[in-house]
Amino acid sequence: MKVVPNILSVFRICLVPVFVIAYFTDAHDIKYYAILVYIIAGLSDFLDGYIARRFDALSRLGKLLDPLGDKLMTFTVLICITITNFSNYIFLGTVIIFFVKEILMGIGGLVIHKIAHVEIPPANWIGKASTLVFFVVCAALMLFRDHLNTLVIILMLSVAMCLSLIALFVYLNSYIKIMKSRPEKINNGEMKCNQQSVQDVEETPQ
Repeated sequence: MKVVPNILSVFRICLVPVFVIAYFTDAHDIKYYAILVYIIAGLSDFLDGYIARRFDALSRLGKLLDPLGDKLMTFTVLICITITNFSNYIFLGTVIIFFVKEILMGIGGLVIHKIAHVEIPPANWIGKASTLVFFVVCAALMLFRDHLNTLVIILMLSVAMCLSLIALFVYLNSYIKIMKSRPEKINNGEMKCNQQSVQDVEETPQ
């Protein structure tokens, strides 16, 4: 059970090209097969998180694979929907904002990992809520595309993007706090090393 969450995350990443193929080869207005793939990906996301918590199967690799699978799938779905609705600029704007947000979070995580030598903070509830809302919005856009007017589409995407940007600011705030606490940790580490060195000298036979 320890490796099942990681297997499910890899499976979800492998579903990304399957979704693209299903989306563009389905001639129907409603992309039934693509939606089915998307639902399976969402279920795998729920299962890997549940199993990881239930069986204490959290791992460093899992902390990378799980969000990577989520972001790749969400970004791919948004791009596919944008390609078939290119005349509506709200889709293009959503893709750009989503991409910039993920790049900033990736850079921030890499910086604190390399400089502060700490693990990347886990997803917070706002980030998880943002992922869930994006899932619902993307599924609705594929299912009811011909029945949604522009105002409703703009409102749905705006809610998803607002949650996503709030999650970004929360993550950035946590990154800043970690970086600010870094000098204190280094000083505490040096003090402990000095104290240990003094103790070793005092305990050395003369």
